[in-house]
Amino acid sequence: MTPMSDLVELLETLCPMFVIVDETGQIQSVGHTLQKLRPDQPMAERNFLDIFELIRPKSITTVSGLMVASCGRLQLRFRDEPRTTLKGLVAPLRNRSGAVINLSFGISILDAVRDYALTSADFSGADLAIELLYLVEAKSAAMEASRSLNLRLQGAMLEAEEQAYTDTLTGLKNRRAMDHMLDQLIQSQSSFALMHLDLDFFKSVNDRLGHAAGDHVLQQAARIMMEETRSDDTVARIGGDEFVLIFKGLKDRKTLTGIAERLIARLREPIAFDNTECIISANIGTALSTQFKTQEWAKVLNAADQALYEAKKNGSSRHVFYEEPAKAN
Repeated sequence: MTPMSDLVELLETLCPMFVIVDETGQIQSVGHTLQKLRPDQPMAERNFLDIFELIRPKSITTVSGLMVASCGRLQLRFRDEPRTTLKGLVAPLRNRSGAVINLSFGISILDAVRDYALTSADFSGADLAIELLYLVEAKSAAMEASRSLNLRLQGAMLEAEEQAYTDTLTGLKNRRAMDHMLDQLIQSQSSFALMHLDLDFFKSVNDRLGHAAGDHVLQQAARIMMEETRSDDTVARIGGDEFVLIFKGLKDRKTLTGIAERLIARLREPIAFDNTECIISANIGTALSTQFKTQEWAKVLNAADQALYEAKKNGSSRHVFYEEPAKAN
């Protein structure tokens, strides 16, 4: 017969979540890993069923009943919190009263490792739980790396998309972005106003002071347009000194006239560059999508072009609304 101390030492090595109980269910010895789950509540000398609640088999209510059960397998959980669920196997001790009950976490091992801060030292070296933990850790690391890569890719895609729709000099939208916005407005059948703005005297600034001055003027003009429009309006640079402003849902002519007049007034103000004042002005043509029966943004843009032509034809710093040609009698 193996001395009890030798048996305990053997079990600590092979299955550190063991419990040795006598025929009454009183715990004689407990493995260090199992005791670690309740560090402030020594299990020795307590009744096994005072600590654990049997889930299966339901018909058995005593440890002595477990010892004679045909399969010896059981499922149980702690009676206090956290109520970790455990699996067990009962092995009656030959020539001794009592039994060894070997416990394990089963599928709850991941929660147990987290809840009880378990390490590889708390498991038998042959326990498959160690391999499972390594696999979970490797999977978590791989998923985190994949998530990080996806975030970087999404960021790169968004940045590339933003660059594809942005005028690099002014930071405004470009012609491609304008086309995309107008397509969306037409598809959603949203009304909008469109201003076509053209800078006067910009070429003379470029010719007289150079491209650096011209770039500076364009950037300042873009800033003014952004300041005079709403956050959900679209301001696009579609040519060297040509801009389109799209106002979703806006069709009040008085409001649009006010915006145009503020733009013209501010763009007339001298723009300082390298101790020199750059003088420009602007003409604006405006068309409303509601002026057309069919929803085609090309018609609205063409109408704004015509209104801009009328503004330029009558001088500088002017704003003109598109008016449909009078029908012949």
